[in-house]
Amino acid sequence: MNLEKPNTLERCPGFDSDMMEPNRTITIVRKNQRDFLSDKAAVDYYEYRKPFLTYLLRMGKDPEKAKGYSPYTVCQTGHRTARFDLWVWENRGGYKAPPNQEDARAYMEEVAFRDVTESTKGKTMGSLGRYSKWLQHKYNRDEWEFSWNFQSGGGNNGPRDFLTKPERRKIRQAALGKDGTPNYGTDSDLLEADPDSWKFTSLIWTSLDAGLRPVEVGNARVSWCEPENGLLRIPREESAKNEGNWTVGITDRTATALERWIEERGNHQRYADTDKLWLTRHGNRYGSNELSRILKDLCERAGISYENRQMSWYAIRHSVGTHMTKERDLAATKAQLRHKSVKTTMKYDNVPVEDRRDALDNMG
Repeated sequence: MNLEKPNTLERCPGFDSDMMEPNRTITIVRKNQRDFLSDKAAVDYYEYRKPFLTYLLRMGKDPEKAKGYSPYTVCQTGHRTARFDLWVWENRGGYKAPPNQEDARAYMEEVAFRDVTESTKGKTMGSLGRYSKWLQHKYNRDEWEFSWNFQSGGGNNGPRDFLTKPERRKIRQAALGKDGTPNYGTDSDLLEADPDSWKFTSLIWTSLDAGLRPVEVGNARVSWCEPENGLLRIPREESAKNEGNWTVGITDRTATALERWIEERGNHQRYADTDKLWLTRHGNRYGSNELSRILKDLCERAGISYENRQMSWYAIRHSVGTHMTKERDLAATKAQLRHKSVKTTMKYDNVPVEDRRDALDNMG
């Protein structure tokens, strides 16, 4: 059926582009759900579901501070809770909204014995937990409790794929030869060679220093930059997690690249009415998909194989955390990566076995 309403959150009234990530779609009623529901039930579910997703995005993480989850987390939570709702309808008597504690327990009982990773089970349970908190907020329902204790990290608390030190140097070097002006470029922003532009050199080098998340690349502003002091100053209201004002150090080389790019961008009309530091050739903010394609293209230019690796933009961030911890300490990594909790930083405290052997030799 046709709902005759926008079926993605970003197209609904009241949502501006800065709230969302480029190419990130948050679907309200999914196709397999619409196939199951009657026309009346689909309309009712739409009106029930939209406030839930809106709550997650705007305030779900910390309602008292009106701090929401990232669009990525909302998208993934929406997908997992939609599968749960459909399972309830198919297995527990037909359409109903909202589900209850017994529905959630029965679903997790089934998920617990599926042939999937512990991480998948943990993420499913985490999504149901967010669902439950919204039901408590909206309908004053009791929060759901589960007897399971799955970890969304799957028992591996270390960082995912990251760039080694030699790979970081190769990526930095490749960025010098991979640049394009804001007005020209190939499809998907994979660039034409133009060594006179500092746009992508500044973007990549700043990310290599600051471990910028994709959303931070998209949100980055000229006002953050103090190249003369070798700093980025990220205000709380513009930081990815909205958890504090952050001061991040950058190298002299990166500071020079940023200074050159800021001067260059002032000559392009696309940036006339915005403080955004980097925009795609279509005038949009960068998102994770575009950035991952750029990184993979850099890897190909640098001769870095990524066929059996999770070479997303986060590989840059994880490399900052891993090497900063080894070169300095967890406190330096926590500050550079802008972690609120040291528990998040602890995943980088995985000393390689050869270093541990050396430490034992030194200890006598």
